[in-house]
Amino acid sequence: MKLFFKIICPIVVLLFSVKLSAQHLSKMEVAVNLELKTLNVKQDITYHNISQDTLTSIVLNDWNNAFADKNTPLAKRFSDEFYRGFHLAKAVDRGKTTILSLTDTMALEWERNEKDPDFIIVKLNQRLLPGEKIDLHLTYIAKIPNDKFTHFGFDQNGGMLLKNWFLSPARFENHNFIKYNNFNLDDIANAATDYQVEIKIPNSYSITTDLNSVSKDVSNNDYSIYSFSGKNRTDFSLYIEKQRSFRTYDNGLVEVETNLKNKKIDEIQKAIIIDRVVSFATDFIGQYPHEKITVSQTDYDRNPFYGLNQLPSFISPFSDDFIFEIQFLKTFLNNYLKNSLRMDSRKDNWVYDAIQIYAMMKYMELNHLDKKMLGRLSDMKLFKSYNITNLTFNEQYSYYYMLMARKNLDQPLGDPKNTLIKFNEQIASKYRAGLSLSYLDDYLNHNIVPESVKQFYNLNKNQQTNRYDFEKILTQKSPKKIDWFFNTIIDSRDIIDYKFSNVSRTPDSVTFSIKNKTGIYAPIPIYGLKKNKIVFKEWIEPKTKDSVYEFERKNADKIVINYDNEVPEYNQRNNWKSLKSVVITNRPIKFNFAKDLEDPYYNQILYIPTIYYNYYDGLTPGVRFHNKTILDKPFTFDINPAFSTKTGSLSGSSAFSWNQYYRNSTLFNVRYSFSQNYFHYAPDATYLRLNPMVVFRIREKDFRDNRKQQFLFRQVIVNREASDYITDNSEPNYSIFNARYSNTKTELIDHFNLMTDLQFSSGFGKVSGEIEYRRLFQNNRKLNLRLFAGSFVYNTTNSDYFSFGLDRPTDYLFDYNLFGRSESTGFFSQQYVIAEGGFKSQLEPSYANQWMTTLNASYAVWNWVELYGDIGFLKNKHQSEHFVYDTGVRLNLVPDYFELYFPVYSNKGWEISQPNYNEKVRFIITFSPKTLVTLFTRKWF
Repeated sequence: MKLFFKIICPIVVLLFSVKLSAQHLSKMEVAVNLELKTLNVKQDITYHNISQDTLTSIVLNDWNNAFADKNTPLAKRFSDEFYRGFHLAKAVDRGKTTILSLTDTMALEWERNEKDPDFIIVKLNQRLLPGEKIDLHLTYIAKIPNDKFTHFGFDQNGGMLLKNWFLSPARFENHNFIKYNNFNLDDIANAATDYQVEIKIPNSYSITTDLNSVSKDVSNNDYSIYSFSGKNRTDFSLYIEKQRSFRTYDNGLVEVETNLKNKKIDEIQKAIIIDRVVSFATDFIGQYPHEKITVSQTDYDRNPFYGLNQLPSFISPFSDDFIFEIQFLKTFLNNYLKNSLRMDSRKDNWVYDAIQIYAMMKYMELNHLDKKMLGRLSDMKLFKSYNITNLTFNEQYSYYYMLMARKNLDQPLGDPKNTLIKFNEQIASKYRAGLSLSYLDDYLNHNIVPESVKQFYNLNKNQQTNRYDFEKILTQKSPKKIDWFFNTIIDSRDIIDYKFSNVSRTPDSVTFSIKNKTGIYAPIPIYGLKKNKIVFKEWIEPKTKDSVYEFERKNADKIVINYDNEVPEYNQRNNWKSLKSVVITNRPIKFNFAKDLEDPYYNQILYIPTIYYNYYDGLTPGVRFHNKTILDKPFTFDINPAFSTKTGSLSGSSAFSWNQYYRNSTLFNVRYSFSQNYFHYAPDATYLRLNPMVVFRIREKDFRDNRKQQFLFRQVIVNREASDYITDNSEPNYSIFNARYSNTKTELIDHFNLMTDLQFSSGFGKVSGEIEYRRLFQNNRKLNLRLFAGSFVYNTTNSDYFSFGLDRPTDYLFDYNLFGRSESTGFFSQQYVIAEGGFKSQLEPSYANQWMTTLNASYAVWNWVELYGDIGFLKNKHQSEHFVYDTGVRLNLVPDYFELYFPVYSNKGWEISQPNYNEKVRFIITFSPKTLVTLFTRKWF
């Protein structure tokens, strides 16, 4: 036995020592040039091959070089999300890395390709065997980008906020280096490394970092040299400021450096909050492995708490200390986990999100159990009837996830972070991950999940991990089989939806069966309520369709599925049954003003005043009644009766629609609708339009792909009163079948739209199509092209009412919001609609009853000032083809929403010198709030 210990113990000690010293070493000497916005770096990397593979090359991440030009993967990501700042930026605002030398004992070859500019591949002169080390010596200049792109970079105050600015060994896993592009997602895959950093900055500046301070040399009158170190790090941050904004707080567990902005609470209040959060994180997750942590305003601004950041401070429903607490809690936990968990944070991102949001929920339960989602607003009598004001703070997470699920835009939690659309990446998927972990915790009910989080966190102190390590710990600790959790909740976008069926009751018991509407297995809790107080709660596992359950009633007057919303369930409107002997309706009607969250226990009718305007009805006030809550629902109605002040008569509109979503198909939505409009189309005549319609919407399998396709089929039925004002009353009533197909892909750089249109009625049949293309060039000039072609298949009408319009359509389908649709002179006749011929000058002939082909073009010469030109041919019966053209200046202030057109030259000659020129100017004005809002929401969805 003694011999055994003499042999084995040294081996164990040796192996343990190797494991502890298995990381790489990076030594850097950095000289900061704040004028040139550069860092001059001399770096020595000792790369230790701790894998079992023999290496012939090494990959170094260089995410600073992702800012090098407008064609990098990062630039394309900005374009996909409609962020213009990077594309319009000057070269001085971009970043790049210029490598001057790379050697070991002699020069090494390295490569960086155009497709992947944000990492380099270093080719070794000889093979690196398992366990061996190699010293790489690098000299390079890192040009730092402007912080307006990502919040990191050089700021407007002359300082620098630095993240991912240096070259670092990439993570090695499964026999390969992880090669990720920088997509501005905070998910760099660096290998764990020991850092020694020596940085020289001007004496007038300070530096803050989450590395450990080693020394400071101020022997030079102009510069100070700081030395920092950090062990087993995958990343670190540096903040160089003229006036130091960070304050230090140390409660003995970890030293916190923070500059979160909140001038309305004092340092003592901040210290108490920080101590509470740090102590909670240490107890709930585990001891932080480093001595220091930074929690910066920049970190928070990149990932704010959605909801808190939407309201201006002067109307915030929360106290200043609570706002600071939530901001600090969210940012601290994010940095705590990012700096501790040695995972692939792109591929296994759901684990970070789940632990962060789950910990936030537990923190709120511990410290702010009764806090409402809307804070003080919940105490105001004016808002008592709104469901949104009655939700607890933690319940909001479910609604933000459901916002995407109801749009059929949610994505599997286990998908890589770079594949998520922005709203999912920053909000919905993050919240659902936390909800899912809380769901599992509630189901297992034995402190299994909190213990698993701690065990997994501690495992990261000793080794590189992945999601399967976390899943293994949860599975081993669980007394129940939980493979459904990973297969359904994490790795699929399957939805959960249960409802009661066959409910019966006696004074002592309640018996029921459960209908699984989606066929997806997941445990679900059943509650018994007496006067809205919980009298029993039982978890059931409905694995078979015909399972019957019987519980002791305990005087319950209703039973509810998922009452506390532990399960991320798709539809809660069908979750309860009354046990009273007489029930008029399960869900009574409730009226609310404006907007509200969906209340599963009521049929909600929302109402809001409206105002509409056209030249013939004048201002038309009305009241809109609808059931469109913040969450989408299958059936919606929208009824808007109104009063025409100019004619003294009733008008208005209504719409009824049914949405059918397909979860696992590119055909992701079919919408059936029936709408009605009743307004004046002339001073003395009204029109009634009935529009039954079905729309098939197609979205690419890659949700981040901005391409959308749509098939539309409808029957437009129009009844018009005869008018003395209109000379053409030859066909006042008509019915037209219309079929359309559109294929659109829009991003910042390129916009492409193809549309085809078929129309058939008793008097005519026509086919048309248009192609639209926009391009934003690298010199920030923009080109717009639109080609239209249309032809009649047959035409027996005797007027131009159904003809193709050269400069403005007659809009016989009543699709456009024309303020004076029957005006041929005056201001309202100058309204421009981009349709059919698309000309701006009003030329003769204005219509084509046989065929028309036009090309519209414009080119930006300075900001929103563009030159436009249109050419085309049109053909009328018994006439030869007619060539038309016009040119002018376009003020493209807000594309498609607010534009002005000034004709210059056309078939009429020099229009700018002709009389009454002001009557030739055309305009586009859109007042629809919904249309304008899409300019800001498109980057999220």
